[in-house]
Amino acid sequence: MGWHEMCTWPAMIAADVLRTACPYCGVGCGIVLESGPDGLRLEGDAQHPGNRGKLCSKGRTLLHAALRTDTRLLHPEMRDGRDQPRRRVPWAEAIARTAERFRAIQKRHGRDAVALYVSGQCLTEEYYLANKLAKGFLGTNNIDTNSRLCMSSAVAGHKATLGSDCVPGCYEDIDLADTWLVTGANMAFAHPILFRRLEAAKAADPARKLIVIDPRRTDTAQSADLHLAIRPGSDVALHLALGHELLRQGAVDETWISDHAAGWERLRPLLEVWSPDRAAAVCDVPAADIATAASWLAGRRWMSLWTMGLNQSSSGTDKVASLINLSLITGTVGKPGCGPFSLTGQPNAMGGREVGGLANLLPAHRSLASAADRNQVEDFWGVPRGTIPAAPGLTAVELVEALRSGRCKAVWIIATNPVASLPAALRCDEALRAAELVVVQDAYANDTLPFADIVLPAATWPEKCGSMTTSERRVHLVEAARPPPGEARPDWRIIRDVAVAMGFDAAFAFADEAAVFAEHCALTRGTDCDMSGLSHERLRRERSLQWPCPDEGHPGTDRLFADGRFPTHDGRARLWSGEPAQRHEAVDAEFPLILTTGRIRDQWHTQTRSGLVNKLVRTEPAAFCEIHPDDAAARGIGDGDLVEIVSRRGACRARARLGDGIRTGVCFLP
Repeated sequence: MGWHEMCTWPAMIAADVLRTACPYCGVGCGIVLESGPDGLRLEGDAQHPGNRGKLCSKGRTLLHAALRTDTRLLHPEMRDGRDQPRRRVPWAEAIARTAERFRAIQKRHGRDAVALYVSGQCLTEEYYLANKLAKGFLGTNNIDTNSRLCMSSAVAGHKATLGSDCVPGCYEDIDLADTWLVTGANMAFAHPILFRRLEAAKAADPARKLIVIDPRRTDTAQSADLHLAIRPGSDVALHLALGHELLRQGAVDETWISDHAAGWERLRPLLEVWSPDRAAAVCDVPAADIATAASWLAGRRWMSLWTMGLNQSSSGTDKVASLINLSLITGTVGKPGCGPFSLTGQPNAMGGREVGGLANLLPAHRSLASAADRNQVEDFWGVPRGTIPAAPGLTAVELVEALRSGRCKAVWIIATNPVASLPAALRCDEALRAAELVVVQDAYANDTLPFADIVLPAATWPEKCGSMTTSERRVHLVEAARPPPGEARPDWRIIRDVAVAMGFDAAFAFADEAAVFAEHCALTRGTDCDMSGLSHERLRRERSLQWPCPDEGHPGTDRLFADGRFPTHDGRARLWSGEPAQRHEAVDAEFPLILTTGRIRDQWHTQTRSGLVNKLVRTEPAAFCEIHPDDAAARGIGDGDLVEIVSRRGACRARARLGDGIRTGVCFLP
């Protein structure tokens, strides 16, 4: 492949060629940056096993965004009162003020009066330090992440069935599968590099089958051999009916279940009563199509792939667990070309969970509810036992309510834009206005910035070094290619300096990112995500490795559970059993339509980076609302009309886009 982009830039740090990684989605594509006389060039890394040299539109245009500094935060700022403008201050003053205000608020109101809200955009080292500071030294579990919004259901589903928060397989399974069941995911837009692999495998063998479950006829669905356009929210009923058909067709591996799983005596009667006819009435798809889908799973190498369409749901955990059931009852978990595969949305959502960076987690998949696990982490960090509370902290949405009510007084927001991205956005505005202290640490000016009392300007790609973990448990390095602009600093250093200013010098005396990573890896030793064989030096030398990787000679682990042993007390997987639950709001006369959301191909989150690239903006310059022509006609809406979309929580405006690729009764917004 030729070089994708060439830009004039200062010479790179330390090397003329750097192998790094893309900062967008959880695929984790490898990138090569080369500095030459004409500037910096970027291309996909052909040696990287994840993307094999390919990049999507966002990855190819990374340099365009990186060159822009007009929306960057370049200097620390503070204000002395809410009625005053922020002023530029030295770093030492901003660090000291952040430390002093957090400690003073805790002294007045208790240790749970402060919180950190972080991001799946953070590198593992940054995540680790933020979690260590909050739980180990501020003594609060009030640290959560925007990954809560997209991955917590997948985490709960994995733990409920597999016993651990892990993806059993690897990207190679996409190449080897005979059938792919893609549900709640528009892979062609959200994970295009993996979808290209799927398309290539299908083209090599037309007998392979792609099943797509989605209320919309997305680009992914248009490539499907079978598209099940189910009624939104009916996924569990469909999964049960697929299990019914697998049982009827003799495709359930009862010997494997007997040896390696628990709960079949509860699940089997449930499957027996959820026939395709019964599910068809709930899902509004033909029963024959459900039977066909099951026949394409029976006796074949098959894998399920899903993302936000299942996770971002009031019944997300049920949907994920009932889907994983299908892999368990067919005895295919851990086999090549098989297994459940959660497509991670953000680049380091998995890394954040590895360090325990959620309000209900401890590092290395330890249990916050376990006194032994808490003691183990406290001993490792050198803090008194009892420092880490047993009760979970505030989750992302709970944090908003706690700030609004005054129960929480201060929040430190790192690398995320909650005013634009949290649900019920107006409540977030109110919460930040009510807070005594709002610290915003980010690379870009965003919607949250106006609420900041203290601004800490951060480095971004490719100005800092650290690790990330991709969807397939693959850990790799993001390298620094140039210094950050202005006075911006790497996030790990900012967090370290605030911790030192709080008086925690010895525990945060890290010389560099590699030292932080070494401590994180040491804390994983002996756990199911053991990374004690990894280091920055090894990752730089060997490019990337998958955990578990328990020692320096270990090659990493491509697939988990091939031996049928799971990280539960008895070594058995757990089959989830439950009837479909209707926890979502019902349509009524006032609100007669269901609103679904999803990604568009060329933009990312709240567009603080991707929105700077004209090439990407031009492909989708304005927001749109996709509506079925019948629903539009009933409301007098024409294609291209400006429409207002109103829910119980707010309203927005967008251009109508009419098409029969969406079900009646459903509309779609990016």
